[in-house]
Amino acid sequence: MPRTAEPDVTLHNPSMEKSPDAPIELVAYQSGWPALFSAEATTLSAVLSPWLVGPIEHIGSTAVPGLLAKPIIDMMAPVRSLTEARGAIEAAAGAGWVYFPYKADVMHWFCKPSPAHRTHHLHIVPIDSQLWHDRLAFRDALRSQPETAAAYAHLKLSLAQKYSQDREAYTEAKTSFVAQVIAAWNPRAGAAAHKAGNPDPVSQRSRA
Repeated sequence: MPRTAEPDVTLHNPSMEKSPDAPIELVAYQSGWPALFSAEATTLSAVLSPWLVGPIEHIGSTAVPGLLAKPIIDMMAPVRSLTEARGAIEAAAGAGWVYFPYKADVMHWFCKPSPAHRTHHLHIVPIDSQLWHDRLAFRDALRSQPETAAAYAHLKLSLAQKYSQDREAYTEAKTSFVAQVIAAWNPRAGAAAHKAGNPDPVSQRSRA
C-alpha cells in the first residue's frame, strides 16, 4: 500500500494500511477495457457531477491499445481544486470506492473494490495542475508512438519480474523512462517537472 498518508483526512479507511496489496500482474491488452472504462465513467459522472469541470479520462496502460498492463482501469476526474472537491470523497465512497490519502497534496485517490483485488483506480485531480497535463501527455505519447509503447512494455515486464511484490518499487523504477517520454512529447512540461524536483509527475502508484 502507499507509504505516505494523512491520518486526519476525512473518510480515511484504516483497513487500507493492513490490507495486503495484490501482486503485480501484467496481462496482454484486452479489447474490453475501453468499455469497462466507459461504463464506470458514466456512473461516476453522475456521482461526481457537482465537482467535475470536464470529462473523466481513461489513463494508464489500459488506455493504450495493444499495450500490456495490470488489469486495472485507471480513471482521472477533473475538478477545479482539491479543496472544492473534498465532498467528492464521500460521494465516491458511497458509490463503492475505497479512499486512501495517497499523495493527498495533488489528488484524491481511490481503488475499487478493495486494495487486495483491484479492478479500477480513481484519481480526482485539479484540471489546471501539472499532474493532469502530464498524465494525458504520457498516455497520448504511448498511443501515437508504437516504438515507445513497445519499449515501455519491455521495461514493465522486466520490472514486474523484479518487483512482483512491491508496487512502490515497480513504479519508482519507471520514473526515468516516463520523464523522458513526457519531456520529448511536451518539452515545457518535462522542464517544469525537472525544475520542481519531481522527475516523474505521471508515475504514481496506480500506473499500470
